[in-house]
Amino acid sequence: MENLIFICCFFPISGIQRMKINHTILKEFILVGFSVYPHAQTLLFVVFFCLYLLTLTGNLAIMYLTWVDRCLHTPMYLFLSALSFSETCYTLTITPKMLSDLLTKNRGISVIGCGLQMYFFLGLGGTHSIILTLMGFDRFLAICNPLRYPLLMTNVVCGQLVASAWVAGFIISITETALIFRGSFCGPNLVKHFFCHMRAVVRLSCLDSELTELIVTAISVSALMGTFLLIILTYVFILSTVLRIPSAEGKQKAFSTCASHLTVVFIHFGFASIVYLKPGASGGDDTVIAVPYTVITPFLSPLIFSLRNKDMKNAFRKVLGKTSSLNK
Repeated sequence: MENLIFICCFFPISGIQRMKINHTILKEFILVGFSVYPHAQTLLFVVFFCLYLLTLTGNLAIMYLTWVDRCLHTPMYLFLSALSFSETCYTLTITPKMLSDLLTKNRGISVIGCGLQMYFFLGLGGTHSIILTLMGFDRFLAICNPLRYPLLMTNVVCGQLVASAWVAGFIISITETALIFRGSFCGPNLVKHFFCHMRAVVRLSCLDSELTELIVTAISVSALMGTFLLIILTYVFILSTVLRIPSAEGKQKAFSTCASHLTVVFIHFGFASIVYLKPGASGGDDTVIAVPYTVITPFLSPLIFSLRNKDMKNAFRKVLGKTSSLNK
């Protein structure tokens, strides 16, 4: 009954009619995941658990430092804090379930749970890409229009842009999720992945799965490449402006403000392109390929932004100084 309520709210009536005709209503999926490597379960759990803790620690530290240090109350660091928040939510959507499946033999997930996980995974992934694009736009305004920057990019405007990123990300997500879950799913109910990835789930659909996969992949690739090309375009303008700066010190300062962002951009979009642009990948291949995008990238992002940023390191020293003085 709860499955039908979920489908009625989320998907078209025509899909429900097809389900009645096919009489194939699956109550749950089984996430095959890393069960194909039975002897490596414990090792994988330890590695992923440590990476997960470090990822949470790094992102929470960035959000906390941005909150307590007034020097970081600027659009640049507000965007960074928003990125850390979306990344934290992103990992919460996938990693706890993956860690649980590595320890137990019950790898089931309800159809509702699968739909919700996919919805939040796609929505947060899209939001993440858009925020990275906004961070590039912020750097473009700061370097190419320094005099007008304080007027154009205020904290209020920054908040509005971040809110728009969330709305846009989840509009794309609900479109893709509705396309995949608009009909019933035929057995077997084995999802050859460690989470409800759209490619693995759509292949179980009773409808034309190849057409649906093609449409959903086209939407994802368009959003991914669109945001990436916008970032590249902003850096073309940034590069042309920086090359006109007469002093070497000025050029180095301008490049240093962009280095961390560019590094994260190439890591994020590089791993994402491997996942979404690889044609005809098997389920098992998708499982291994998705690890860098879903586990490694969220771990590296806060590390890169914090280690290569002087303001963030200074804020961290201030917090440590206050903590040590209170303990004395």
